[in-house]
Amino acid sequence: MTVPRVDLLIRQLDIAWALFEYHLKDLDDPACLWEPAAGCWGVRPDGRGRWVADWEVPEPDPAPVVSIGWLTWHIGFWWTTTLGHCFGSGAPPREEITWPGTAEATAGWLRGLRDDWRAALLPLTDADLDSMERTAGLPWGQGQTLVDIAGWVTVELTKNVSEIGLVRHLHEARRREPGDLQV
Repeated sequence: MTVPRVDLLIRQLDIAWALFEYHLKDLDDPACLWEPAAGCWGVRPDGRGRWVADWEVPEPDPAPVVSIGWLTWHIGFWWTTTLGHCFGSGAPPREEITWPGTAEATAGWLRGLRDDWRAALLPLTDADLDSMERTAGLPWGQGQTLVDIAGWVTVELTKNVSEIGLVRHLHEARRREPGDLQV
């Protein structure tokens, strides 16, 4: 018996998510807001009480170092956008997708996006996965099938989670250094 491709996509997503949960359970606000280098991109409160992410168009080359807060915002940004275009009626502009403001709220936001993505994928057929209809409006999906985008979601999540893990471990090591007051 052949396993449907959507089952493979879900299993891969679940593996990437399990790695994220390993880091997500220990995240706190100081770790999310810690900036590991000068010129780091992070998330900052604006004058209206929203947490906005640093961003430049075009993106600098090389790209700046980023904080965990920025990385979690980035996951939320691309997942909100992808879900909105592939399974909804569009997505808000990047500037309107803000960081929730705390590690706990961010974890809830991202878990909700994962649940919505997983639920949207489960009923799909191979014909649905091979279609480009759902991806046509995506800023980064033109000419790609839904299976291409679904695979990209998991790869992008895995990449972002590995970056979060690295910054989290570096933050913890810096907190333990004698005489180092950085948090």
